[in-house]
Amino acid sequence: MRVDQRLRYRLIEIIALWEGRLTTNHLCQAFDIGRQQASKDINTYIRESSGASLEYDRSLKGYKPAKGFMPRFCKGHVDEYLQLLDRHDDLGDMLSLTSLQPDATHYMDAPSRYVSPQVVRTLIQAARQGLTVEGHYESLSAAPPQDDPGRLLAPHTLVYNGFRWHVRAWCEKNQQFRDFVISRFRGELSLEQRPSGRRKEEDTIWNRQIDVELIPNPRLEERQRRIIARDYGMDPDTLSRSEQVSEALLPYYLKRWDVSEPYNNTMPAEHQHLVLGSISESS
Repeated sequence: MRVDQRLRYRLIEIIALWEGRLTTNHLCQAFDIGRQQASKDINTYIRESSGASLEYDRSLKGYKPAKGFMPRFCKGHVDEYLQLLDRHDDLGDMLSLTSLQPDATHYMDAPSRYVSPQVVRTLIQAARQGLTVEGHYESLSAAPPQDDPGRLLAPHTLVYNGFRWHVRAWCEKNQQFRDFVISRFRGELSLEQRPSGRRKEEDTIWNRQIDVELIPNPRLEERQRRIIARDYGMDPDTLSRSEQVSEALLPYYLKRWDVSEPYNNTMPAEHQHLVLGSISESS
């Protein structure tokens, strides 16, 4: 099988599995091909698939997974789909399927958490249409009551924080915008035909931008600080790196860069390469 064909089949499976609706437009945009070629690819995939594959749904005006659908060209992990969302304009990570020199590189995957495709599809649909979902969520901070009526959430963004995926949503129970780890939803989510009580534009913490400056640990020798600065693409003159980050994502940003906040003076400097130089609200 040709490399480009395999990549198209992989995208077909990922979109169908996690969005529940595949159209020729997905292939046209991803691979810069015509609608006729995209239609041919989908029909060839269906014809060559053994057992359950895809079926056309007139109400959706697209293809959906048939009952018992099992992907053959992707792993069926939620990370495959969510990474496409995160890098929708960069499909380079798909080439990991076709390494011509398998011993030349090794990519170490982070442990994948189980996530229900139904949960992801429902969250995406609600976020796109500005609707509410209802479901049960397992929180580490508090056990659910015995009757556990479930939560009403209005999702607006799926977020990969470098370690796991969560959804940013308005919680009717707490009357706050909060982060909900996608793998902790129990059972299925139901899409409620009621508008979201709060919109993304009203998520103050999400929309507020913070200026963050990272620097090498001052307790390191200058030679060591310059090495660290080069490792992390810092300015060679100031030995610093500055970025704007959503306030809601700041804790994840610092964790992703392995920055202890607050700074731990008892830990050896060699174990804390980066520290927070300054932080302020963007003007």
